[in-house]
Amino acid sequence: MRIAGVQMDFQLADIEGNLSRMIEKMRQSRAGGATLTIFPECALTGYCFSSIEEARPYAETIPGPSVDRMQQVCRELGGYVVYGLLESDGTRIFNALAMVGPEGLIASYRKTHLPYLGVDMFTDYGDRPFAVHEVDGVRIGLCICYDGGFPETARCLTLLGADLILLPTNWPPGADGAAEFTINARAMENTVYYAAVNRIGTERDVPFIGRSRICDPLGKTVAVADHTDEAILYADIDVARARQKHLIRKAGVNEVNRIADRRPELYGEIVEPRDLKRPGR
Repeated sequence: MRIAGVQMDFQLADIEGNLSRMIEKMRQSRAGGATLTIFPECALTGYCFSSIEEARPYAETIPGPSVDRMQQVCRELGGYVVYGLLESDGTRIFNALAMVGPEGLIASYRKTHLPYLGVDMFTDYGDRPFAVHEVDGVRIGLCICYDGGFPETARCLTLLGADLILLPTNWPPGADGAAEFTINARAMENTVYYAAVNRIGTERDVPFIGRSRICDPLGKTVAVADHTDEAILYADIDVARARQKHLIRKAGVNEVNRIADRRPELYGEIVEPRDLKRPGR
């Protein structure tokens, strides 16, 4: 599978405009041979809402209007798309992703870890277990932005069988370390492909840093937009590489397997709850 990560700007509360721009980028990525096109976090809606009351009118159900529109586009162009939006479920609002193809909604994801930033100050915590979804023979795990800063996220998705982990994000200033180091580390430590797709532009005085990146199962950068301009990153996913966890550097002398060599019986502290106050909450 060839994937395309679209680094681009979006406008707050302009669903129709953002959707139209995404569709145009999908045409470009398909022309570039991509089977799967990935857009940033909250691509449909924008991110810097000042209250849940302001954000609520722009949230929609999944499936819903944008999923229906994206399904039509996928039927027309072929291929699949992952994009960020605000999901409405009763009175609750989630920072979410939708994965859509010609057959309609394939999967959705609700952001698990919430920073005190932008619309995440007001949205609900994701309430579903991590999951992996197969698309065109590739097993894909979904997460969003701040989730990438928690190694447990990528490890859970890897243990569920992910070949490729997608991280649509809205990295602001201060996230440079995540852009430069974290994505490569997550790919390497799990022997998976990892694609972080960030936005650019400025929204309510918050600039976004771009610097989208795709890494291979050895943690090597295979595509990067190390700037704040629009770009489409392409990478070819070889599932055999992601599924070969046993790495033989010299047979009988230097062999590692970061999944088989784990010692989970010693990791209990990771899942022990701590009485720590979350910022702003």
